[in-house]
Amino acid sequence: MSPLTRRCSRKLHKFGIMQVQVDIEFDELLKIVKTLPSGKLKQLKAEIEKEAKSDKSIDLERLLLNGPTATKKQLETIAKNRKAINQWRTK
Repeated sequence: MSPLTRRCSRKLHKFGIMQVQVDIEFDELLKIVKTLPSGKLKQLKAEIEKEAKSDKSIDLERLLLNGPTATKKQLETIAKNRKAINQWRTK
């Protein structure tokens, strides 16, 4: 049995104050998903893709916020180069 099929999916049902937890093997979950009507399958796919996209945007945001920053000297060099380019373009 592969590691992928050993993974379990847990689904939590809430009924007022009562909670029921069901452990489903990956293969069983896959069989259930394959029996969904096309509309529900599209809805499930959209929800999964939405989750994946939100995870990626968080990673990008974290990367940008934790990335390297320019030093004061580098910013001065950039400003000087920008000024020189702008002067060259206006001639």
